[in-house]
Amino acid sequence: MGSMSIWHWAIVIVVVALLFGGKGKISNLMGDAAKGIKAFREGLKDEDKKDGPSEGVSSLPRTEAEKEELKR
Repeated sequence: MGSMSIWHWAIVIVVVALLFGGKGKISNLMGDAAKGIKAFREGLKDEDKKDGPSEGVSSLPRTEAEKEELKR
């Protein structure tokens, strides 16, 4: 039970070959997923460059004191 037999290794090799090797459907799917993740990260970087530094905008409603401060 603690050691792996030849059948265990054969199954592991077949699974790895299906996931990462050849022109199989799964390897194409993995490649498409990687491209999507890369595009998502590049999109996040582009948004950061466009926005510039943030001024700490809050989604909470302003208090009366904050409204008075803005009027000055």
